[in-house]
Amino acid sequence: MPWFVMIARDRPGGLENRKLHRPAHLEHMADLDAAGRVRYGGPLLNDQGDMTGSLIILQAETLEDAHATYTKDPYVVNGVFENFDVIETKPIFPKKND
Repeated sequence: MPWFVMIARDRPGGLENRKLHRPAHLEHMADLDAAGRVRYGGPLLNDQGDMTGSLIILQAETLEDAHATYTKDPYVVNGVFENFDVIETKPIFPKKND
C-alpha cells in the first residue's frame, strides 16, 4: 500500500487552538497507529520549540483516501491548520535489517 505525507502549517497565533484540540487529534492518530497505517507523526517546531504545524506519514490505498483520512483529523476539522499538502512518498530509508 502506498505512503502519503501531510505537511501542515498552523494558522498564525494558533497555538492555543492546537492545544485545545490536541487530545482529539492524538486519539485520531492513535486509531490510525493501531490500524498499522502510521509510519511517522509529529509536530513541526519553531526556534523556540513551539508547535507550528504537523508532519504525518501514513499508508492509504490512494491519494484520495489519504486526503480523506487527513481531513478527518480534528486539527483539520477545527481549523488549526492554515493549509496542508498531501503528497505520495516512497520509503527508502531506514533499510530493514534481515
